[in-house]
Amino acid sequence: MRAPLVEPAAELTAEESERYSRHIILPEIGVLGQRRLKNARVLVVGAGGIGSPVLLYLAAAGVGTLGVIDDDIVELNNLQRQVIHGVADVGRSKLTSARAAVGALNPLVAIRLHATRLNAANALEIFADYDLVVDGSDNFATRYLVSDAASILGTPHVWGAVDRFEGQVSVFWEKHGPSYRDLYPEAPSAGSALSCSEGGVLGLLCAAIGGMMAADAVKLITGVGRTLQGRVLLFNALASSWREITVARDPAREPIIELVDYERLCGVAARSDADDSAITVQMLRDRLAAREAGRQDFDLIDVREPAEYALGRIPGSRLVPQGRILSGEALGELSRNRDIILYCQAGTRSQDTLAELRDQGYARTTHLQGGLLGWVAGAGEENGDDLAAAPSEFAR
Repeated sequence: MRAPLVEPAAELTAEESERYSRHIILPEIGVLGQRRLKNARVLVVGAGGIGSPVLLYLAAAGVGTLGVIDDDIVELNNLQRQVIHGVADVGRSKLTSARAAVGALNPLVAIRLHATRLNAANALEIFADYDLVVDGSDNFATRYLVSDAASILGTPHVWGAVDRFEGQVSVFWEKHGPSYRDLYPEAPSAGSALSCSEGGVLGLLCAAIGGMMAADAVKLITGVGRTLQGRVLLFNALASSWREITVARDPAREPIIELVDYERLCGVAARSDADDSAITVQMLRDRLAAREAGRQDFDLIDVREPAEYALGRIPGSRLVPQGRILSGEALGELSRNRDIILYCQAGTRSQDTLAELRDQGYARTTHLQGGLLGWVAGAGEENGDDLAAAPSEFAR
């Protein structure tokens, strides 16, 4: 058990004593622990699937100040897992929606909204106002940024991630143990991990991981129990199983002294700059119009799964799932002597499939930059008839 992260606030009011009575009767927390929670300032990065349960449970627990950073809006497909938002919030800022939900649950909590995208230019300034950072982001660039900024400031941070049916959660605190860079010393290659919009995620998995993250935040603040520092919990929802691995600081790792370009670190910028095999949404629209007029001929191939194709697709496309192409099963259905344009949900799977097809001799193959999401954001907003399903049905 480590010393409490936060000094206690002034005495609890009668209303606070009643509201938090089930905490107060726990000997490990008691009045003193609840006063520490009241005095705590916690920043939650992301008001999405993981951030939702974290925000709700920390607000319910009586954390005095909650900061939230997000620059996104609520979409219908978010509601499957982002339980802090409701139908009436679709189209609203996630920050506005989260503030309303937290205020309705516990008006005693102060909410600070940071309506911006976290980056190397603003992270240190934002983090400096908080005792603890809880990382609910959904991409590697932000996770490395959060870890490095927290390391420079000496701030502990609780991290969690979800993917399909599996989740991970841990605590990192550079001056007392490992950081995120000790768990993942090398950034994964661009496109090696699918986003929720491409791979999917079991919605309630976010509650399991978010709940564990909130629990460790409370333990850090109050100094009770044993946190996940030096350990990573792995949860498999399909097997209903938890397992634990240990992680230690690499003594050879250089200390973090400055923030870097995290998009480039994770290969995002490099991937975008080097992707000369991709065509834009407008280029595809022009080529589809030319094909309709009989001036061009090509195959537009959707490499997603049948369930995704059924939800929405680009008109004039044909489904050939990536798995069938990579296994070789579907190669006979594709012509080497004909132009082929591939697309998926966001461009990751189509680019990987493109590389395989070119290795197999399909030189006349390209893919759609940004995938179906790019098509929805571009072509779909100009002409709803260009979509085989409403834009709100497409996940992000």
